[in-house]
Amino acid sequence: MSLYRLVGSFLRRHWTAYAGSAVMLVGIALLTVWIPRQVGRMVDALVASNLAGGVLVRELALLVGAGAVVYLLRVGWRLQLYAAAYRLGVELRQRLYTRLSLQGPAFFQTSRTGNLMALATNDIDAVEMAAGEAMLAGFDGTLTLVLVVATMSLGVDARLAGVALLPFPLMALSFWWISRHVHDASRLSLERFGHLNDHVQETLAGVRTVRALGLQARSTARFSQLASGAAEASLSAQRWEAAYEPAVGFTLSAATVLTLGVGGWLVWRDQLTVGQLTSFSMYLGQLIWPMFAAGWVLSLVQRGTAAWNRLQPVLDAPLSVDDHGTQEQVASGPLEVQHVAFHYPGQARPALRDVSLRLEPGQTLGLVGPTGAGKSTLLRLLLRHHAPEAGTIAWNCIALRDYTLDALRTAIAWVPQEAFLFSASVADNIALAKPGATREQVIEAALLAAVHEDILRLPQGYDTPVGERGVTLSGGQRQRVAIARALLADAPLLLLDDAVSAVDTETEARILGHLRQARLGRTVVIAGHRLSAVADADHTVVLQAGRVVEAGTHAALLDHDGWYARQWRYQQLQASLDAS
Repeated sequence: MSLYRLVGSFLRRHWTAYAGSAVMLVGIALLTVWIPRQVGRMVDALVASNLAGGVLVRELALLVGAGAVVYLLRVGWRLQLYAAAYRLGVELRQRLYTRLSLQGPAFFQTSRTGNLMALATNDIDAVEMAAGEAMLAGFDGTLTLVLVVATMSLGVDARLAGVALLPFPLMALSFWWISRHVHDASRLSLERFGHLNDHVQETLAGVRTVRALGLQARSTARFSQLASGAAEASLSAQRWEAAYEPAVGFTLSAATVLTLGVGGWLVWRDQLTVGQLTSFSMYLGQLIWPMFAAGWVLSLVQRGTAAWNRLQPVLDAPLSVDDHGTQEQVASGPLEVQHVAFHYPGQARPALRDVSLRLEPGQTLGLVGPTGAGKSTLLRLLLRHHAPEAGTIAWNCIALRDYTLDALRTAIAWVPQEAFLFSASVADNIALAKPGATREQVIEAALLAAVHEDILRLPQGYDTPVGERGVTLSGGQRQRVAIARALLADAPLLLLDDAVSAVDTETEARILGHLRQARLGRTVVIAGHRLSAVADADHTVVLQAGRVVEAGTHAALLDHDGWYARQWRYQQLQASLDAS
């Protein structure tokens, strides 16, 4: 869809606002054309000594009244138009937010957060201006141009009008040439602003790492480079937009010289009155707005087109995981993974190969293996962050793809490796999965996650703001708050992705003990490196290079002298050394 089709569709849906603005603009144009004609009549009457006293006062009052009406109509159409144009901005931001919230991790691996934020601000603002001010300025300028030229030709003198309009084709040619450069410069300006936004967002998100590594000077130099590039691109766009004004000025100057020369000759030959020449000169002055409007409209449209060309691919990008399922509720049942294979885009080695397992309702599955074995990938497939390339995953004998994403993810509570907390209070972060939860329920979940005592030591207890991404809490506290949030959700399937890696073994034992007590029929999948976290699991699977190499209970795996048994002995030895 082009920018013109987008604006046309919006105009049809909000035609009343645009029609109301157009009616007011027609009134303004008619009054604008009438005023010079009235002034010309008054000049001729004054020259003939036919206008004096009360008649003169009345004629002047009419001019003042017309000016007041024009002022009120200009205020009215702006209020009407901008209210409609702002709705387009709101609609586009809602579409963008909705689309981004539906996209999976594969999309965000290739899209920078800072650039997406720039799309939601600068680019949508540019489209909004093209749909609002450009549309009405174009209509107003065109209407004024047609009425003024028609009045000059039919109401004053067609010969003089033809001479005065001779420079205008050159202005149209220069406008075409300038508008091409405005489009390219605007596109570059928006892209460089997006790169600048990327750098700022990444630097602020990782400011502690930047400081710890002593990269402040390097980061500042990079920011200066990007800011200078963005400023240079923006200035280049402004320069090209400013080029419209000299073109208008040259055209008007040439038209004025021709008008005074030819018009003076016609007055000298008694083929034109002084009042008519005065009216014609005023009409010529009124052509300033249509010409400036043409330049302004071309600038806004080119900038809006450049912005829409950046925004449209994001709005139309296919979802990385389709949501065509029809099952709107997940019933309790076995979880089956059959011959699943998957590899990440751009990676030659598959992340999972021929993985099969079965987990009965209420059981606990342990996923262990070396780093990069595919544990987190399997959990992401269960969440449908990605779709398997081969094989099937079914829950209660229904393939995951047959569930709606909303139903599936409502039935799953997930604690990722890197716990994410929002800039809110501790209680609000825990209650995120269950907004209507009482304070007692929040505290109960915190007790199960062994974080209650830590929260009480905070300055405001459960009402303490955690800061951006939970920056005021330690890594272990963030993990336990995330576990409390997942437990409060009370979903039938709980996924823990190395969720206790940042806590000590004693706290880990307390959390896992609470989980066993609070399981109550809940199916649990625990992925991690600490084998103590899965020692009590009903079934444990060892993954290596994306394959299942061992499977069984804790006792059975210890009897088999494989990776699990060797890793268990090593971790137990390390724990005993740490304790001594």
